[in-house]
Amino acid sequence: MRQDVVAVWIAARDPRVPWYATLLAGAVAAYALSPIDLIPDFIPVLGYLDDVIIVPAGILLTVRLIPGGLMEEFRAEAARREGRPTSRAGAAGIVGVWIAALALTAWWLRAYWFK
Repeated sequence: MRQDVVAVWIAARDPRVPWYATLLAGAVAAYALSPIDLIPDFIPVLGYLDDVIIVPAGILLTVRLIPGGLMEEFRAEAARREGRPTSRAGAAGIVGVWIAALALTAWWLRAYWFK
């Protein structure tokens, strides 16, 4: 699966991939390569849910949207690359989701407790 994540990351940067597949590939790769998880791993059961369900489902959908010949080319390129890239954009997106969730929680608590 690690090789497919890198292949999807490569596909997100290739102009031959359809725009909708590029958009999904970019989102999936950014999330999978992000050093920050949407649900932290220390939360029992839910912490590993993204690693077990969300990422593989996103990769599977992305691979189905990319033409077969191109995907084989991206997989071959991913096999040639040894290091695992990281995504600063993915990390920023996850931090943004957490900040939005905290702001929404604070707004709700303020509205609920301080009427």
